[in-house]
Order: sequence, then C-alpha cells, then structure tokens
Amino acid sequence: MSDVTMILSRIEHGNPEAAEQLLPIVYDELRKLAAARLANERPDQTLQATGLVHEAYIRLVDVEQAQQWDSRGHFFAAAAEAMRRILVESARRKSRARHGGKIHRVELNPDLISPPDRCGDLLALDEALHRLELLDERKSTLVKLRYFAGLSMSEAAQALGVSLATTERDWRYARVWLLRELREEQES
Repeated sequence: MSDVTMILSRIEHGNPEAAEQLLPIVYDELRKLAAARLANERPDQTLQATGLVHEAYIRLVDVEQAQQWDSRGHFFAAAAEAMRRILVESARRKSRARHGGKIHRVELNPDLISPPDRCGDLLALDEALHRLELLDERKSTLVKLRYFAGLSMSEAAQALGVSLATTERDWRYARVWLLRELREEQES
C-alpha cells in the first residue's frame, strides 16, 4: 500500500492531520494535471493552475464529507473530475450578464496609442492630417481608419483596396511624417 493510499485511508476515517500530509506528496502531480486541463481552455481563462489545484484539493479532502478512495488512481481520477467541474462552473459564471456575459476581451493595439508627450493636441493632429491629405490622400485616410476607427492593418488594407504590405509601408510613413509635423509645430 503506497503512502498516498494510506493517507487517503486516514482521511476517510476523519483524521484532519492526514489531509495536511497528503498535499505535499501529491501537489506536483496535481499541478501537472491542472496545467494540462488549463492548456485546453480559452486563452482568456483567468484561473491559474495553482488556484485550480487548491480548489480541487479542498473539494477532495473535505474532512467533514469523508469520501472513500480505492486507490491512488481513484484519487487522481476524482481530482481530474473536480478540476473539470471547477472549470465548467467558472465558465458558466463568466457567461452570466453580471460577469461580462457576451463581452469579449479585445487586445489593445499599441500602435493606436501615442505617448502623452507625442500625441500633442487633437487640433494639431487634425491640422497635420489635413496637410498629409494634401500630400497623400491614401495615407491620410489610413491614419483616420487606424487611429480614429480602430481598424487593424488588414481591415484598413481591405477598406482601402490595397495590399497589406502597401498598408504597412503607408502606415510607417504616415506615423513618421505626422510625428515630425507635430514636433515642428510644438517647437514653433
């Protein structure tokens, strides 16, 4: 009979110290099991492997509701099932309206944010955009699509009817041109 099986037997008989002895022995295996479970979850899952292990362990080794474990394998199968239930409960909770419901996380595009010292005044940006429009209308439109409408590079390319490579070149040019214009305006 393995150490785990003996400790599980003592837990069944209501020995609270046995539960404390079990965790250090099975923790690494439970952590691997939790990491494997979480690897199959959506990327926006906020539950971490450590939290999943602790929640499952509490459910499995509740001394007040003693459970019978036939073997070490039975315990780990029950741990896997407990983790599955915790993940399902978490998903159900997140799908409720009060927890965000159908709202999905969107990654913030760092190209759409200018540092405060570079952004200048909105009026100055508008004037610079008008000057860019006189120079190159497509690049000016691209800036408006990216900066004000929040389109991605591929969405902007599609809206402009040009290739993604052309859009990326135009975006680099327009950003540098606008930054130079805004700096010159601030210095004068």
